[in-house]
Amino acid sequence: GSPAGAPQNQLPPYPSSVRVLRHQLPPLYTMALLRLSVVAALLQGAVAFAPSSLRRSVAPRVAKTTAPRMGAMDVKFDPSKLEGENCRIGIITTRWNPEIISSLQTGCKDTLKDLGVKEENIFETEVPGAFELPLAARFLALSGTVDAIVCVGCLIKGDTQHFEYISQATSSGLMSVGIQTSTPVVYGVLNVNTEQQALDRATGPDNHGISWAQTAVEMALLRSAALGMSKKTGMGFSDAAKLGGDGEKKEGGGFGF
Repeated sequence: GSPAGAPQNQLPPYPSSVRVLRHQLPPLYTMALLRLSVVAALLQGAVAFAPSSLRRSVAPRVAKTTAPRMGAMDVKFDPSKLEGENCRIGIITTRWNPEIISSLQTGCKDTLKDLGVKEENIFETEVPGAFELPLAARFLALSGTVDAIVCVGCLIKGDTQHFEYISQATSSGLMSVGIQTSTPVVYGVLNVNTEQQALDRATGPDNHGISWAQTAVEMALLRSAALGMSKKTGMGFSDAAKLGGDGEKKEGGGFGF
């Protein structure tokens, strides 16, 4: 019973109160955490059903970096080594995003001419989309009519995974064509998040078609030298003289490495 003279509504003695807190607070605390975790899971699942515009608007901000765009990077080509008068270059374009593709194609073709590639040695064709580029490039490479191929396309990221699948398949396919056919294939496919990003890289001094053309000529010359199709270049092939049994130099080309 209660001590003599103690009010009837007084709390139990101290030890009894501690026992009550020990047994009652942990379950209450656990229940609160459980409810919070359930609410968080429901909110996370609800995001998947929200409109894409709303998801973008509530996305966390990402700090801007000072890294330059690809077109503005310091990638140098030596014009004295890019003599394209004997080069045969193929250009394969896609029909998606015609304004962007047309500008990239023009930048590429004009640069090829500036490097000495003859009009009749520039072969152009088109395919529906980027996914068709690897097979078209393989057909052109196996025809034996070109020394290098520039594949021009533009993939703009959307709300689904289509962008990732096509980008991966296209890049892997074009790399395989180059390795399997020994014909350089320049990856001229823009992979961007917005149409504006594509326009920034398809116009003006940042037109990527310019560097793609320079790459095509350089790789065409490298291929010709490596396969013994030219006498001498500055590309690291066909310049190494063979040594005879007596240690003297003998005329002849080679791979130079």
